[in-house]
Formats: sequence, C-alpha cells, structure tokens
Amino acid sequence: MTYRFLDKVDSPKDIKGFTIEELRELCAEIRHYMIECCSVNPGHLGSSLGAVELMIGLHYVYDAPDDKLVFDVGHQAYAHKIITGRREAFRKNRMKDGISGFPKRSESGYDAFGAGHSSTSISAALGFAEAAKQQGLPHKAVALIGDGSLTGGLAFEGLNNAGVSKTDMLVILNDNNISIDKNIGGLHEYLLKITTNPRYNRAKKRVWDGLGEGWLRNNIQKFVATMKSYLVRNSGGHLFQAMGFRYFGPIDGNDIAQVVETLQKLKSMNGPLLLHAMTKKGKGYAPAEEDQTTWHAPGIFDPETGMRQKSKKGESRYQDVFGEVLLELARSNDKVVGITPAMASGCGMSLLAKEMPKRFYDVGIEEEHAVTFSAGLAAGGLKPFCNIYSSFSHRAFDQIFHDVALQGLPVVLCLDRSGIVGEDGATHHGCYDMAVYRTLPGTVIAAPKDETELKNMMYTASLAEEGPFIIRYPRGYGEGTAWKEQPFEVMEPGKGELLLKGSDIAVIAAGPSANRAVEAALRMKEETGWNPSIYNIRYIKPLDKGIMQTVAESYARVITIEDGCIMGGLYGAVTEYISAEENPIPVRAVGIPDRYISQGTQEELKEECGLTSGEIYKVLTEEREKFSKKNEKVLEN
Repeated sequence: MTYRFLDKVDSPKDIKGFTIEELRELCAEIRHYMIECCSVNPGHLGSSLGAVELMIGLHYVYDAPDDKLVFDVGHQAYAHKIITGRREAFRKNRMKDGISGFPKRSESGYDAFGAGHSSTSISAALGFAEAAKQQGLPHKAVALIGDGSLTGGLAFEGLNNAGVSKTDMLVILNDNNISIDKNIGGLHEYLLKITTNPRYNRAKKRVWDGLGEGWLRNNIQKFVATMKSYLVRNSGGHLFQAMGFRYFGPIDGNDIAQVVETLQKLKSMNGPLLLHAMTKKGKGYAPAEEDQTTWHAPGIFDPETGMRQKSKKGESRYQDVFGEVLLELARSNDKVVGITPAMASGCGMSLLAKEMPKRFYDVGIEEEHAVTFSAGLAAGGLKPFCNIYSSFSHRAFDQIFHDVALQGLPVVLCLDRSGIVGEDGATHHGCYDMAVYRTLPGTVIAAPKDETELKNMMYTASLAEEGPFIIRYPRGYGEGTAWKEQPFEVMEPGKGELLLKGSDIAVIAAGPSANRAVEAALRMKEETGWNPSIYNIRYIKPLDKGIMQTVAESYARVITIEDGCIMGGLYGAVTEYISAEENPIPVRAVGIPDRYISQGTQEELKEECGLTSGEIYKVLTEEREKFSKKNEKVLEN
C-alpha cells in the first residue's frame, strides 16, 4: 500500500514543513501502517496507537537527535521509530536480525536512551539536561512517561531531584487511563492557554524579578500555587507543583494541533516543566480501544475484523498453570495471598483477583515495594506468592536480600518469563536470576521441567517455613503434561531425578532444557546405540548432593544445560562442586553465553544459544568423540 504523506518521511526533518492538517493525515497513515505491520508481526500495539500525535508533535517542534527525546519503556515509541528512518525496517520489528521493539542507542542516533523497563525516563532526561548545561549546549531534554510507569519509585526519585535542581527540562505525562472530562475541558483549556502564553510568562518573570527575594514574593507565590492547585486538582497538578515542577494541562494528547501549539510554547520556557497529556490507548482502531488490556500486545490478528489468532488447543502455558494452582492453593489455605507489580493478566494472577479480590494485591509497577510488602505480609503470618517477571526482579535485588533472605521470611518469589523470552529481546530475557540469587544464603531456587513440576513446587513452597523460595519458569507453552489430573506432591528441595540411565557422560539439566536433553539422548541411542545419563536437577540451590556425588564418581565428563546465563548459574554450581573433588572431571556448559541476546522467536534464540534438542545432540556427539579419543590414548599407553 502507498501512503500520501508517510512515504515521503525518511527523517523528522521531512515533517517540519507540514501543515497541521497534513500532520493530522500523517498521524492517520502511521496508525494504519502500524496496524498493517503488527497484524502479521506482533508487537506492543495499543500504547503506540495512542501516542502517535505526541510522537509527531515532539519531532515537529524539537530537533532530534540534538534535542534528546527519552521514552519510558518504549511501548509507545513505534511512531518515533517509523519516522526516524526505520519505516521499512519496522516490518521486521522485534524479529531476529530486525530492529528492536524498544528504543536502542546502538540502533539509531534518534534513540537517545535505551528503555525496555519502566520509570527511567525522567532520571535519564535530567542527566541529558544537566550534561547540556555543563557543556554550554542549547539542546533540550524531554521525558515522555506513561501514567503506569509513573507508579514506579524511580520516576518519583527523578521528579524529586529534577524539581529542586531547577534544570531546564520537560516531562510529558502520557495519561491514557481516563478520557478528558468534557464538563471541565473548557476550564482546562483556558488554564492551559493562560499558563503557556509567552506574554503572560514574560510579565510574570518581570514581576518576580522586581519583587526580589523576601516575604512578599514568597507569600504571593504560595497564594498563586494554592489557587492553581485548587483549579487543577482534578488533574493532580498540585502534586507536581509541590515537587518543583510547573504544571501544564491536561491537554488532548490525540489532538495534533493542541499538542504542537503547546509544545511550541513550552520549548522556550525555563526550569522543570510537566505537561499532562490525555490520550486513548488503542486510538484509531476500534478493537484496541474497546479492549485495551488485550490489545496492549494482541499477537497476530486480522486488521479488517480484529479477530485474533487463537491459541493452541489442549496445551497450557506456564502462566495459566501458575494462575490456576495459586487459586487452588488459596482455596485450601486462607493464608495464601498473591502480589504482582502490574502484571496480573500476564502472569495469570487475574484468576485470584476475580475470585478472591481481598487476597490479591496489584501494587503497580513497583517491584521493590512488591517484595518488601510481601516480606511484611510474611512476617505478619501470611503466605505471599509474589510474581515478578525474571528480568524485572533485578530491580528488587536489595529487597530480596535485605527484607526477605536476610530475615529468612517465607516469601514465594515466582519468576515468570525466565530464560529466553523471545521478541522483546535483551531487556526482557530472564537470563540472570539463577546466577544473581544463588549467592544468597538460605535461598531455594527451583526450576521445574514441566507443568506438573511447577504445580508441585508451588505446593512445596506453600509449606515452607523459611524463605525466600524462588521458582523460575519460562514464558509460553509447557510440555503438555496432565498436570490438572495430578494430586499435589511435595517436591523436596535439594532432590533431583534420573531421567535416563546411560554411561560415560552425565548431563545435568535445569528446567525444560532437561526434556530437550532427553530428546537428544534418545535420538543418539537410536542412531548409535549409546546415550549419556540425563539428570533433572530440579533445584539449583540446594543442589542434590547425591546426584553430584554419583556424577563425580561414576562419569568421565559432565555437561550442564540451563536456560540461563552460563556464568554463575547451574554451570557455576556444578563446577564449584566438581572442582572440590579429589579427581575433578571436565565440565562443559550449554546455556546463554556471556553476551546480550537480541530479539527473535524463542526457538530461533534457543538454537542460537544451543538449547534445542538438535543443538544438544551436536554437543553430545562432540563430547562422546572426546571421550572415545581419550580412551584410545589410554589403551595405546
């Protein structure tokens, strides 16, 4: 399809001469293009649809990349990518060897700051603003943050510092939670025009300077702030003004004319400014407007009808297992409660929220608070299941250490999306949890190989009297086990299992990788008549000492397989044990290497990291050849 305006835009400079009406048509074309691309190549659609006018307005008024536009998370930045020279590349958004779904400094000079997680934009933009001031540069800094990301503590730390610094910067609050109230829209528009009017601000500066420092100026300032807070209290402006920001808005963030006019006025103002923009998530596409949660990341869909591709029948996602098991545990144990930092539907906890809302806590995008809050619940006698995506949990390391582990509190930390996540790329892969949390004394780290083990590990964790008890599991579909029909079974920490008896070489695997190892070994047995022994370790901490002793005494070589970083994870635990033996044996690692893994499908990236059954088969073949050659040399001698 050809586009009248979009096809002419290869950089932000190309839109500078557009009229407002042409910008309006460009916004419509960008929405159509996003829907066209995301219908066949899924992405984070809803937020970006709602933020098109903000993106176009920013690039129309500001001069990136000299002016620094810092986006929070990046879910809203698709229009930014499309008009900054990546229009055709957007067709491979989030694909292997394509562009990232998030702003990425190494990808484009227009991506001032990488952002895959939330609440970072204000702190980063303040850094850019201060750097420009220190170097005498005229460059502007703008942070665009959503109302969801504003719940994160880091956002408030940035606001607090920026407000007292008096540094020139603009924060745009993209508020897509509610619509502009038409009953008071006229008042808001009037306030906006008054507070952004250049003549008003020049006069205000002259009066302020004339008054000088003293009680009169301070009292007038307090009176003006009080009255302004009263007039805009419904928008929350008083909060930002109390933190040292001048508050403007709300404006209709989906009205390109109002966005451009406002930004043009604000660009010349000094000090920390905050613009409150109201937008509609999913704007311009009816299905996305009507079901904003689903259409945040809808998967493949028909752009004409909005019909989404159905999930696999008869198979459960790990997230579904977690949700149903948590609800079942809560029904039988009135101490069980669920905590999530704004990921209820994604992690499966919405089932508990619906049936037992008083035992469900969504704390917003606040991983640190979620953990310490859980610690308090545990200290108070409850059994909290705190579900955090693996890569997001790093933010809460201090709380996991000080508030849970050091105090031995029985908090169950369920680390969803562990291992290779897929198209979201390096910012979202759950590579480091085993290596990070294995350092904490008294911590249990469990890695279920399938749905049934996840169920039983959750049950075991519900009985634990000390903590933390960490359960890590991947994104997506499981192995197809009949987990619903199985009764609960205690899965003792520090006890693994032998999956396949073999000789010469021992494979110690964690999580679903154990299944891929069995597949590779059975293929080898069929083709060569030989196979290694396969152990499902189950617990990275504590390790099964019985298995480790058997491996050290009975095998010539060891292979570890894990869906996590090789350095410090299962490989680290096994090599630490083996190296302490009197006659240590070689250990080879299969897992995520010491580099950041980009985006792609889970299968593509697992193959890249050697975690598919086919790649594991190659490793087994190589290690078998090494073993055979070594034996031949021994016989020759």
